[in-house]
Amino acid sequence: MPAMTLSVSVLSREYPPFIYGGAGVHVGQLVRHLTPLVGRIDVHCMGEPRPGAVAHAEDYPAGANPAYRVLGADIAMAAAVQGADIVHSHTWYANLAGLLAGQFNAIPHVVTAHSLEPHRPWKAEQLGGGYRLSSWAERTAFLAADAVIAVSAGMRQAVLASYSGLDPAKVHVVHNGIDTAEFYPDPADDSQLAAWGISPDRPLVVFVGRVTRQKGLVHLVRAARQLDPETQLLLLAGAPDTPEIAAEFEGAFAALKSTGRTVVWVREMVSREILRQTLTRATVFACPSVYEPLGIVNLEAMACQTAVVASAVGGIPEVVADGETGLLVPYEPQAADDPVYLAAFEAAFAERLNELTRDPERAAQFGRAGRQRCIDHFDWARIARQTVDVYEQAVAARAA
Repeated sequence: MPAMTLSVSVLSREYPPFIYGGAGVHVGQLVRHLTPLVGRIDVHCMGEPRPGAVAHAEDYPAGANPAYRVLGADIAMAAAVQGADIVHSHTWYANLAGLLAGQFNAIPHVVTAHSLEPHRPWKAEQLGGGYRLSSWAERTAFLAADAVIAVSAGMRQAVLASYSGLDPAKVHVVHNGIDTAEFYPDPADDSQLAAWGISPDRPLVVFVGRVTRQKGLVHLVRAARQLDPETQLLLLAGAPDTPEIAAEFEGAFAALKSTGRTVVWVREMVSREILRQTLTRATVFACPSVYEPLGIVNLEAMACQTAVVASAVGGIPEVVADGETGLLVPYEPQAADDPVYLAAFEAAFAERLNELTRDPERAAQFGRAGRQRCIDHFDWARIARQTVDVYEQAVAARAA
């Protein structure tokens, strides 16, 4: 039986099967687990048509800056929301749509903060003046929202610091989750790793993520020059965001390759099955992010029973228990332009990776503890119930 008879409209740029980041994973899982808890749920997304959602093309105005085209899709998305009791938007891409739909239909608007534009200044490289538009859309929607869901306590602090006009009582912590029936230890065979040139008999460090400033991949590649020579590095990383990032990363990658180490860059997106098997086979999963509200990818690795070495930023310390499920490396965002500091961070990251590749039993112990932590604290059914609690509070506050 549904907990409420609410009709919910979920708005997101991403929705499975066309996703490229953690927000898309989050929305897909959240919708699935919300469905039995509410009266009705409909999904609006952007891009290609797909089952289970109404898709809105980012094609207007034609040839305009990508931010303008996103805002054009927002208008179409907002106009399509009908008969909902509450609207729930995810990321700046859909925040304006949620704000407009809430205002037009006189219904509560809930925002989930997966990231914050003020903390991602490198996006100006991608969007130019569009970054000012994305920042405006996010700020306007957050300040007008009936409730804001932060995916970690660290993100809640960042939201309140960035948008000081927000009532703290409206900002709720509901973590991201992990489906441990989808991500689990799956050794399978080594055929795919062999095809990539990876040996099963040597330590393996794996990275999964986009080639962006946020994910800190260039720092991992530079740190890898200080890994033990027998350690292999596998990067499951898509195309770089901008030509500038591409040049920086490809230069660091070429320098690492020139040392004769085994380092493999897989640019194509792999299947969920291959991802699960790769994470399972890793000795250590590496997450060198310089900004990370929570980090679903760490949960995916932990659910596959793999130890994690990660930077201690944002919500990562709420996921990776230092000395229990992995090792954390301090990182100070304000020192991002200091080459001496960055070199020290990279050296510390390499040292933590070496600690675990040299002690596979300790790494395995961390991996077992990590999977149990996922089961105990990051179950999607629990997260969906907490989200409904936020809906109930927003509806009650609007009715008061």
